[in-house]
Amino acid sequence: MSEIPKIFSTLFYLGYIKWAPGTIGSLLSIIIIILLHNFLNKIVFIIFFIFIFVLAIIFVSLYSKSINKHDASEIVIDEFLGIYLIMIFSYNSILVNDFLNIFLIFILFRFFDIIKPYPINWIHSNIKNSYGIILDDILAGIYTIITLTILNAFI
Repeated sequence: MSEIPKIFSTLFYLGYIKWAPGTIGSLLSIIIIILLHNFLNKIVFIIFFIFIFVLAIIFVSLYSKSINKHDASEIVIDEFLGIYLIMIFSYNSILVNDFLNIFLIFILFRFFDIIKPYPINWIHSNIKNSYGIILDDILAGIYTIITLTILNAFI
């Protein structure tokens, strides 16, 4: 197997960190995405997300088949994509520049990713391919966006 699907799926081997790879992957994803946000205009920022999403579907599938395991803990590109989606919706707001809101993004995303409320739990349990691996984190990102929108409406 080529190393490229492994490197990509594990976010440059970040997923091999023994303690809480999804949490560490989410935290470092926030830092990486904020750096991208500061250097890319909104259109390029969105196009880059789509490009990474398509590559993730392909490479996560290849990597999962090579290790003969579905949703291995070292696959953290899905956390990257979930966080990235939140940042797309936060692109023009203070969310990207405010430590409290960045902290809320991290906490809420990890909450929804770990708890897996419906339909995240259904997708996680029933879609056993790269789409399922990635889609549950995309939905955790959407739940985070909705929660932040509601919180911001009342603050």
